[in-house]
Amino acid sequence: MRGSCERSGEDEEQKEEEAMAACGRLSGVPEAVQGAEADWDSDWEMEGTHGLGELVRDTLYLRSCRAHSVVPVSCFLRQGSTQELNLRHRGLGPQGARALASSLSSNPYVKRLDLRDNGLCGAGAEALAGALSKSSSIRAVDLSENQLGVAGAQALCAAFTINRAVQKIQLSGNGLEEQAAQYLAEILLAHTDLKSLDLSYNQLNEQAGETLGPALAENTGLTELNVSWNHLRGPGAVAFARGLEANIFLKVLDISYNGFGDPGASAVGEALKANNVLEELNMSNNRISAMGALSLGLGLRVNQTLRILVVSRNPMRSEGYFGLLKSVQDNPASALELLDFSDIQVNAEFDGLASSVRGILPELCIKTGACRVEYKKELLPVFRPALPASVPK
Repeated sequence: MRGSCERSGEDEEQKEEEAMAACGRLSGVPEAVQGAEADWDSDWEMEGTHGLGELVRDTLYLRSCRAHSVVPVSCFLRQGSTQELNLRHRGLGPQGARALASSLSSNPYVKRLDLRDNGLCGAGAEALAGALSKSSSIRAVDLSENQLGVAGAQALCAAFTINRAVQKIQLSGNGLEEQAAQYLAEILLAHTDLKSLDLSYNQLNEQAGETLGPALAENTGLTELNVSWNHLRGPGAVAFARGLEANIFLKVLDISYNGFGDPGASAVGEALKANNVLEELNMSNNRISAMGALSLGLGLRVNQTLRILVVSRNPMRSEGYFGLLKSVQDNPASALELLDFSDIQVNAEFDGLASSVRGILPELCIKTGACRVEYKKELLPVFRPALPASVPK
């Protein structure tokens, strides 16, 4: 990550000197922001004319930067009244987050806040939590790759529980472990207006799955969940899948790169028998063998809502992918539009079965290692994976 929780004393001293020099130019701005002819530095000059509200906001921000000895972020001052505030990769750190928080809570314009990769750490998250709990305008927040840890997760989850205006939260790549799961579960239980949650590239393990599963079962409102690139396996994977079985709102789920294994795949198969809402499911790279694939197929045999199923990069061999395809063939009411076996080698016999299935479901697109046909409908964002700047080890 480009932002770091610990900066050298030399860097801090240099930044403080720059901040004090920069903020010194603010001394001519009156208390009540009277007389809008303040002598702005050319790098901070706004295009067009400031509204009074924007001038007040910027004055508060600059004074806060001076108080916290940080260099103001020029693009924040140029933001004006646009709805998206993109400050990713700016190296804000905890102090920069504190400076931003003071003006963010009173900003009526921002609906989408992007602070990805800023080294905020727990302290920065705690500072922002106060502002996020009060904002009535922000609808989407990206705090990915910020080393938030348990303290940051606790503070943010408490803020989002209070302020239910936020509908999309991205916490990818923050090193979140089982201790953070209890706070994430609280969001699932309490934040009924949350629509999209991204917890990918973290370290949520078996115990975390046992905590999140029951919360997912009780959740009302969430339609898109991404927990890919975690460590959900064993009993934790089974508990998570049982949560899916009871959930009646979730439409898109990405559990790829976790290690669900055969027990997890079997539990997902059971969930698909009962779940009549889920439309898109990514289970790629989950150590699913032929036995797990056959169990998963039992769900496909009766499910009537799933449109997209991705099971690529699983060691299911010919017996497994044959079993899945046969299950689809046995279900003329299936809604499947895409069945992705990419990176799994198939044989000529499979092609014959695939042709037979397409005779029943002519809209079905089947991807294999040898046949990379194009699925023409656009996938939702959770199925367009992009690796973060640094993947947790």
